[in-house]
Amino acid sequence: MSDAQMRTWAEIDLGCLKHNYTALREQLAPGCRFVGVVKANAYGHGAVPVAQKLEEWGADYLAVACLGEAAELRQAGVRAPILILGVTLPRYAGELLAWDAAQAVGDLETGRALSAAAVAAGRTLTIHVKADTGMSRLGFLCDEAHLDRAAGEIAALCALPGLRAEGIFTHFSDADGCEAYTMRQFTRFLDLLDKLSARGVTFEIRHCAASAAMLNYPCTHLDMVRPGIALYGHYPAPGMEYTCPLLPVMTLKTRVAAVRDLPAGTCVSYGRTATLARDSRLAVLPVGYGDGYFRLFSNGQPVAIRGKKAPVVGRVCMDLTMVDVSDIPGVVPGDEAVLYGDAAPVEDGADRAGTIQYELLCDVSPRVPRVYLD
Repeated sequence: MSDAQMRTWAEIDLGCLKHNYTALREQLAPGCRFVGVVKANAYGHGAVPVAQKLEEWGADYLAVACLGEAAELRQAGVRAPILILGVTLPRYAGELLAWDAAQAVGDLETGRALSAAAVAAGRTLTIHVKADTGMSRLGFLCDEAHLDRAAGEIAALCALPGLRAEGIFTHFSDADGCEAYTMRQFTRFLDLLDKLSARGVTFEIRHCAASAAMLNYPCTHLDMVRPGIALYGHYPAPGMEYTCPLLPVMTLKTRVAAVRDLPAGTCVSYGRTATLARDSRLAVLPVGYGDGYFRLFSNGQPVAIRGKKAPVVGRVCMDLTMVDVSDIPGVVPGDEAVLYGDAAPVEDGADRAGTIQYELLCDVSPRVPRVYLD
């Protein structure tokens, strides 16, 4: 047992990661680039180790959410191109240049400020233009009423000195749900590209497909795809398993800290939300919401011990959780318990918590060591 496996830890199976990378890459037409999305600490899997492996395996680009995430990768020696998908204020243009990161730009004012900073530094900043075709977060508004205006502003952006407009992209809001709306967004994006082409503005890299669109709509792949959750072995929505064989990369584990025999009528955990209906044997697990194990898992969420399900009893605490092992013979302190994994799918936990598996994976806290398996 390593020190990292004394309490609670996340096993990151790099073999599964490579399987997913290869399986996803095989979906692409020749020449289509692959972006490994490693934002949010690679969806909880560890940004630096994952990025290093993706670079080793030939990923064309890496994508992060912010400048700090790009700096972390560069400081770790990652040399692959990096795209920052989120906002970076123009005052940090020097850092963008220093860390050699491409920046998403979704409005002309920001583009002008970045241009001025790049010119002042005597450098050229790579940008990817962000088009808002229906997500309503960031980007040049590209609905039918604003398409001409967007094309004009993007053309002006691409003409600014000190900027290299390498790419243009959009993001689908419902590619794992409504095909009609996704195709409406895609049509808007293609119409924008046509209008820009008519103005003499073209791009080396056009991209719009994250995991859901990549798996559901090959027509949206264009020059580059941006798989995130699929890279880590999870489907964006139920019913997509037929699209590509994926393997979950993370298994979240803990160890039984203590085993308690308690009589019927005993109240368990904060708020006395559980009262034992029978004489019971409870295992105390050293994991809680301080580790990212949701308090919403209280009273019912199963974990796997010795290959059998043990439901959470009472409220999940900050550092400890109790589970009922009355029907699992032989449980002793030191036994492994699987919180997320093949025996306890993270999707089941997401359903219970009323959220998505993305959130559960991203919320595994920094105090949980990641153990990398080759």
